[in-house]
Amino acid sequence: MKQLFAIFGNPVSHSKSPLMHNLTFKGLGYDSCYVRYLLKDGSKLKETFFALSLKGINITVPHKEHAFNACDVLDPFAQKIGVVNTIVEREGKLHGYNTDAPGFLKAIAEFKDVKTVLFLGAGGTAQSTSSILRDEKYEVTLLNRSEGRLEKYNNDGFETYTFETFVPKAYDLVINMTSAGLEDDSLPAPQALLDGVIPKAKACVDVIYGKETPFLKLAKSHNKPTKDGSDMLLYQGIIAFEHFTNYAYSFEEIKPHMQQAFDFN
Repeated sequence: MKQLFAIFGNPVSHSKSPLMHNLTFKGLGYDSCYVRYLLKDGSKLKETFFALSLKGINITVPHKEHAFNACDVLDPFAQKIGVVNTIVEREGKLHGYNTDAPGFLKAIAEFKDVKTVLFLGAGGTAQSTSSILRDEKYEVTLLNRSEGRLEKYNNDGFETYTFETFVPKAYDLVINMTSAGLEDDSLPAPQALLDGVIPKAKACVDVIYGKETPFLKLAKSHNKPTKDGSDMLLYQGIIAFEHFTNYAYSFEEIKPHMQQAFDFN
């Protein structure tokens, strides 16, 4: 019986996940199919999952917290951070994981001698990655437009600033964690603030993939090494595929098949 997998999100039409997973199912001869599903109401995530007879899903914005609440069983790391982006059904129960954070960690590992990291934005992706980076001894600071989103990070002992309270200083890595620049030409923070941190950084990273965002353009104008979200997307996808197939394949076996999705244009 062919298993069906999907990505739930809103918007979801731009997602590369179906191509990534279908190429890998095909390449490894695993009888499954992966589709997109535009989920408008995150509170209906669980009933939609079962109504579509799915085996597993990836979850993208804005439903990662809803995904967490929909799970019957949580991986210890997902439990700790409160954000789920991968769900697998096993014996009628939904098992939740977070693959964004380990994928992200692997993606930034190529930048050497990085200790201090500035996150622009404090949403779901920042929530998972700030925790795993701190576990790996990085010092993470968060800069966000408003105070509200920063509260939980303050409570967790992170250094946080709003645009009003921030005083630029040197950070090894500056990372756009927002969707600024995905659909428009906006920057994740006022340019005056960015001009205070980008020149001092060793590199700049954007979690958006597949386009050169205004943030990355600005970083390049300061001659900084840059990286978009493609590797992070690839690595989290490989880790999700491991969960989907019940660990039948290793990271190294999956990677060349999934990599093909990034070789088109």
